[in-house]
Amino acid sequence: MAEPLSVVVTTLDNGATLERCLASVAGLAAEIVVLDSGSHDDTEAIAQRHGARFLIEPFKGYGPQKAAAIAHAHHDWVLLLDADEALTADARGAIARTLEAPAHAGYTLPRREQLFWTWQHAHARHNAMLRLFDRRRVRMSTSAVHAAPLSDAPLGALDTPFLHYGEPDIATKVAKINHYSSGLVDEKLARGYRFVRLRMVLQPFWQFFRNYVVKRRFLSGTAGFIASVTEAYYVFLKYAKVYEAQRRAAGHPADVPPTRDTPE
Repeated sequence: MAEPLSVVVTTLDNGATLERCLASVAGLAAEIVVLDSGSHDDTEAIAQRHGARFLIEPFKGYGPQKAAAIAHAHHDWVLLLDADEALTADARGAIARTLEAPAHAGYTLPRREQLFWTWQHAHARHNAMLRLFDRRRVRMSTSAVHAAPLSDAPLGALDTPFLHYGEPDIATKVAKINHYSSGLVDEKLARGYRFVRLRMVLQPFWQFFRNYVVKRRFLSGTAGFIASVTEAYYVFLKYAKVYEAQRRAAGHPADVPPTRDTPE
């Protein structure tokens, strides 16, 4: 008998994408848990239309919020999705087969990204995400932004991608990286980052090369190039904001305009 599955989603004003997300798990989920942090759009109505348990709690940070949502699940096996993600038919089938006799504490799935007006090429390297797991053997990371499930137990890997309807345009991508880079400042300061100015110069070049060449985003044409550049800019922005925060913490005053020595 297959393990029953709880699909868990955290939301905030995700009415534009939640319908697609929840529809993609129809017939797979024994229950759907949606933990909301105060939406003002039709997120709740969409969740209820799909038979989800809709709960509201104040936002506690990305990691703690997802951990709280997982804690509300009734079943041990959980599929954790963001509201702008969705399963393909192949991924749904692979998960169903896996739950018939799971051999690991959890399973990663490759995530195929929307790159503005197109999709990441099928032969590009997709990031593997731990999204299907036994919640008794997994914990959430405490990262301020990039929260993810973690496990010390052996993991399996499914080779069927799921979809991330990420940034439909460049402006949305830039707004997101501005928000995320600000959210990471305190976390990186707490780690006592050194050589920040050197990282600010070198790391963006490596990030571009890793995405565009190593992960083969060049296969996605102009969209892949633009996505690689914006992610390099995200890395630059992280370290630039950490450098700025370090200056403030050290008590360095901002420069002021020089005054004139002689009267008019």
